[in-house]
Amino acid sequence: MNLRRIRHFVALAETLNFRRAAERLHMAQPPLSVSIQKLEAELGVQLFDRESGGVRLTPTGRTVLAEARKLLFHGDQLREVARQAGEGTGGSLRIGFVGTATFGPLQRLLPAFRAGYPGVELVLQEATTADILLRVEDRSLDVGLVRTPLPQATRLHLTELGRESLIVALPRGHALAGQGPLALADLGRERFVMYAPDHAAGLHAVCLRVCQQAGFVPQVAQQAVQVQTVLALVESGLGIALVPALARSRSSGGIDFRPLVDATAEAAIGLALVTPGATALPAAGHLRDVAVGLSLV
Repeated sequence: MNLRRIRHFVALAETLNFRRAAERLHMAQPPLSVSIQKLEAELGVQLFDRESGGVRLTPTGRTVLAEARKLLFHGDQLREVARQAGEGTGGSLRIGFVGTATFGPLQRLLPAFRAGYPGVELVLQEATTADILLRVEDRSLDVGLVRTPLPQATRLHLTELGRESLIVALPRGHALAGQGPLALADLGRERFVMYAPDHAAGLHAVCLRVCQQAGFVPQVAQQAVQVQTVLALVESGLGIALVPALARSRSSGGIDFRPLVDATAEAAIGLALVTPGATALPAAGHLRDVAVGLSLV
């Protein structure tokens, strides 16, 4: 259905005069007359009775007018939705995020983004970094908030948002608790709650590497995927763990956190945004700009 012809029909139906309708539409009368004739032919009905002083709607034309106005309204809505989506000020944005993003970064990012882009609907889904990378690649997510180093190679566009040190999480009452900063070598005889290599490969690789650089291979008592689960297992007394420094904000009183005196740049992990690059939604670019402007880590 040609919306231009529908608009011509509504203008003529409201003025009942070809000259006045043509003036409203900023067009000449002959093309308007042709447009109405083509619409009547397309619909297979007569919309107007032609009279010497103008036109009059037929009963069918009066019925069609109500629906034509609805069609124009929805057409205008469609154009507005398309405009907002193209500018990144409307539509929806599907965001994948790792669990540790809820330790503070997500709570700061989302209100700031909503304040600047209230017309964008946010659809949030928690997942692991590896899963988020795959889903941004296959476009089932528009943007991802992930941990670095990444567990796998990717062609996605990566924007680093900051880095934080690993710290030691100890169950309350542990012999090393309350002793001040620790050295990695102090942990050589401890049992670890470790990140599962198949689901949290980045964190697993960092923790394993720093332990090996300190001269030992960690004794793994239990594996987990999410940092929240790791903390719960530490609190249960199953072992100690290396966790991001942000984890301190979400712990109960059952865990003692100790910094590492010999932490190097390799004993740090980052928080980053991933997008499909040049084909990313404009709203994803706005989210990245907001995130870069904040100190999330």
